[in-house]
Amino acid sequence: METRAVARYVRVSPRKARAVASLIRGKNLEEAKQILEYTNRAAAVPISKTLISAQANAENNNKLESDLLYVSKCYVDEGPTLKRFRPRAYGRANRINKRTSHITIILDEREREGTKRRRVRKGPQKAKEHQGSPGRAKGKSKEDLQEEIKSPTVKEASTKKAPRKANKKLSAGEKGKEKSSPKVGLDKKKGSLEEGKAQREGKSEG
Repeated sequence: METRAVARYVRVSPRKARAVASLIRGKNLEEAKQILEYTNRAAAVPISKTLISAQANAENNNKLESDLLYVSKCYVDEGPTLKRFRPRAYGRANRINKRTSHITIILDEREREGTKRRRVRKGPQKAKEHQGSPGRAKGKSKEDLQEEIKSPTVKEASTKKAPRKANKKLSAGEKGKEKSSPKVGLDKKKGSLEEGKAQREGKSEG
């Protein structure tokens, strides 16, 4: 059970108080007291008073044993700032900020070393879910299932089709270009030249 103690409007800067509060966070009660006793900081005094108050609340109000207590949380919040002024040269004035803090310490009780937490068994619903899981078939071990996953099945192999060759379909413009290609024109010229030679040779023989 958690027990808390709060000290409000403490005339300590929260930045300085947080540096001391971080030293006792998570420590046992007696160890935290010793740390604060030998810490040479101004904020150690109000924090140690708050810690003693939290211990008294735990023992008297919640009936907890001080041997099992530890500092579960310890944090410092910023309070209102007192504005003061100091006279300076040439009739000027500088502001002085006197900051305040709200110190909060929460103690909690540790579990005894002999006590162990009971393990929570799985209910019948969870057991049924494991039995009827789709990944495991009856009469198959984990190794068999892993091999099946790694090796591709016959269906997967049959479904994989060979890559098709790209059939080039020519458009009307490309067909016209092929017809009017220079190679076709040269072939026609060669054929006409050969025919003219044959006609000349026939005339000369006649």
